[in-house]
Amino acid sequence: MEYPPLPSFDPTLRMNLPSTSRWRLKRPAWMALLALGLAGEPVRATDWPQFLGPARNGSTPDRIEPWPSTGPRRLWKQSIGAGFSGPVIRAGRVIMFDREGDEERARSLDLATGDTRWTHRAPTRYVDGFGFDNGPRSTPATTTNRVVTFGAEGRLTCLDLFDGRAVWTVEAGKSLGADPGFFGPACSPFILGERIFLNLGNREGSGVAAFDLATGKLLWKATDHEAGYASPIPTSDNAGIVFFTREGLVLTDLSGNVGATHRWRSRQHASVNAASPLMVGQEIFLTTCYDTGGILLRRGTLGLETVWSNDDSLSAHYATPIQHAGFLYGFHGRQERGPELRCVEWKTGKVRWSEQGLGAGTLGLAGNQLVLLLESGELAVAPAVPDSFKVRDRAQVLGRGTRAPFAIGEGCIVARDPRMLICLGL
Repeated sequence: MEYPPLPSFDPTLRMNLPSTSRWRLKRPAWMALLALGLAGEPVRATDWPQFLGPARNGSTPDRIEPWPSTGPRRLWKQSIGAGFSGPVIRAGRVIMFDREGDEERARSLDLATGDTRWTHRAPTRYVDGFGFDNGPRSTPATTTNRVVTFGAEGRLTCLDLFDGRAVWTVEAGKSLGADPGFFGPACSPFILGERIFLNLGNREGSGVAAFDLATGKLLWKATDHEAGYASPIPTSDNAGIVFFTREGLVLTDLSGNVGATHRWRSRQHASVNAASPLMVGQEIFLTTCYDTGGILLRRGTLGLETVWSNDDSLSAHYATPIQHAGFLYGFHGRQERGPELRCVEWKTGKVRWSEQGLGAGTLGLAGNQLVLLLESGELAVAPAVPDSFKVRDRAQVLGRGTRAPFAIGEGCIVARDPRMLICLGL
């Protein structure tokens, strides 16, 4: 396919586009009724308060209008430290988690200006054994008054959303038999009710665990599974948690009772399960690379049954796919080998289209539009339709090596590469 020409990336020009060049995110009127529960509290429809957005599935009801040929307008930029942690948006704030020198750093930035409201620092000695990056991989989770971070050495920290004060800190890794894995702990915390859920990956029965949001107390732990770098999601009825460990699927109730498991692990030692699971109704989709592939499971009265599985439909390396209107959209194949972007039928695993040449990246869904942030630093928008792939808008917004997830909220998109954090929007 043909793409529209890329505009030159001139930061000065982008900062001074006239008001007619705004990149607008419109919300349907019914979105005012949306109440997605994080910590039992309503979330504003335009917030992106955690990894994978308000519904923990990479989507937002907001719609992105077409932008001009010069691309979306950049509101501000900030230098960023080490790590692959993505930004989150909550109540006019951007929460970032990175590493500066020998400290992990959580920051609250003003969404409109990029000005720092508060900074919380904690010492770290983590060293990436592969030499990729010594910063945190985990994206923070927020409630209406709390921020929860999970550091590269397994430190779980709860901060006050408004002033950055430390409410409590738990050395979850050290206290529960930490296993550094390949890249250190990387699970993004999930908050539901008054509990924090983690794919912890520790020994001694601490593969998955839950902590009390108010105190940091360990509430329960289960399994001996290593972590797979995927983050947990809620079941469709919010009555349980879906974990994708290195061994495969683990379903628990909110009290930690394991209800079902399904092994889905590569036979290769040097492998990870990094994309988070997806759940639609009573069906759960898992995907990974390393000669393993994707599997759709259905919960029934007799346990889990396989709907389909193969290594040919959608084998995601690290980016969690999107499910929309009965179709999966995601990157198929290893990051270093040049994956393909694909559309796959949810019910059958049939590939509807496959697009080469984009490279790896992360993706989200805004309304019915796919939003792609590629490792090249390009941002692209395309309709999420099963007939064909056609880019509507495309622009170079960041530098190479862009791998962290992005956030869409309050009329903005916030994204980072290894050196810079940017905010695009009104």
